[in-house]
Amino acid sequence: MSVTNNPRAGRPSRRQFVRTVAGSAVGAIAAPAIVRGRNLNDKLNIAVIATGGRGGHNLEQVSGENIVALCDVYEPAVARAAQAHPRAKRYADFRRVYDDANAFDAVVVSTPEHTHAAAALPALLLGKHVYLEKPLSRDVNEARILREAAAKAKVATQMGTQIHASENYRRVVELIRSGAIGPVREAHVWVSRAWGWQSPEEAEQNRDIVSVQERPTDSSPIPPGLDWDLWIGPAPERPFHEVYWPGPKWYRWWDFGNGTMSDLGSHWNDLPFWALDLKAPLTIEAFGPPPHPEIAPASMTAVYEYGPRGDLPAVRLSWYQGADKPEIWKRGEIPQWGNGVLFVGDEGMLLSDYGKHVLLPEDTFRDYPAPEPFLSRPSSHHAEWIDACKTGSPTGSNFAYAGWLTEANHLGNVAYRVGRKIEWDAEAMRCPNAPEADAFLRREYRDGWSLG
Repeated sequence: MSVTNNPRAGRPSRRQFVRTVAGSAVGAIAAPAIVRGRNLNDKLNIAVIATGGRGGHNLEQVSGENIVALCDVYEPAVARAAQAHPRAKRYADFRRVYDDANAFDAVVVSTPEHTHAAAALPALLLGKHVYLEKPLSRDVNEARILREAAAKAKVATQMGTQIHASENYRRVVELIRSGAIGPVREAHVWVSRAWGWQSPEEAEQNRDIVSVQERPTDSSPIPPGLDWDLWIGPAPERPFHEVYWPGPKWYRWWDFGNGTMSDLGSHWNDLPFWALDLKAPLTIEAFGPPPHPEIAPASMTAVYEYGPRGDLPAVRLSWYQGADKPEIWKRGEIPQWGNGVLFVGDEGMLLSDYGKHVLLPEDTFRDYPAPEPFLSRPSSHHAEWIDACKTGSPTGSNFAYAGWLTEANHLGNVAYRVGRKIEWDAEAMRCPNAPEADAFLRREYRDGWSLG
């Protein structure tokens, strides 16, 4: 790659600006009757499903509204939340929350991902606004169902990728879309978290509960106040054990989550997905240790091929987790950040993490005139959703966007578990060259549970 000084003034071209505005308009919604005519001084009635851990944080972020329902399978978590919201009705089973659907306008869901779809879909079908923690779903099929249901419901939706609202991410998107480094044909994303099935060497370095290598053959006493059957929900039944609960221990097990790929991928792949206007990949190939039947891998690589999008060229996006890193990182040709996103353009590179970014080579871009900001700047990810609930304004990580991002992340794991390069037919939602992949795109639900 030859790197030259970019003579452009840094402002987006008219064509780029129109594409950017059109892309952001996808999130615009028609406010439903229950909120039409409200302004930001009115308060929403919100039901909160899952109130401990991540759920407790999300509850705090929306606590300026009217919290009318609190639900958690762990009674002490509901009791703690009720101290700040004593008038809210309490539940253990989120299905019962919807028996009282007339009491609320919106729902915040922060359950483990194996119950995301089951907890959020009823809200969409009832025309309620939804804030749903990342990743959107446990599998590709559930992500597709939620995205399509949200499109029909025309409500405000937001996936919990809080970093999406950050100044740094928005500045990076503006730089890429304005052509700072020229057309981008290659991008790399890496995270150093090594939770999951590990090689013997990795396991030796990570001696803690999250590095358990096999499914327990025994069980542990169920903690007082925990409804384990409700926690299992639609997943296959298994005895309680402390290696699954509390979070984030569960997320490494295929029955309950998808490991680092879909979890941190929701945050880190979000940046190239957004900046490069990605949607459905054409092919996906993954590399790593032999797939474990129970546990997602600690280290792996997934390579996505995307075709041209409008006037944007085809691009290869590579994901690395755990011990895996890009070759350019290993050679020391870029700053060796522990986690990062690297855009490789025809005229330079851009390296970013959550809070900072740099144009490379730095000497070439030292006096680069950055573009004027042209993306919105919400005060916070949660505030953006609340504003959308009340006014119909767009959200950044709405299900129309987050559904595709979640599908792509899940497909990295699908390719890994299949063990070979897969082709992806997004419209038919299948892999034409690998029918065995279908088993990893969807699953059967335990008796008593369905998305019907």
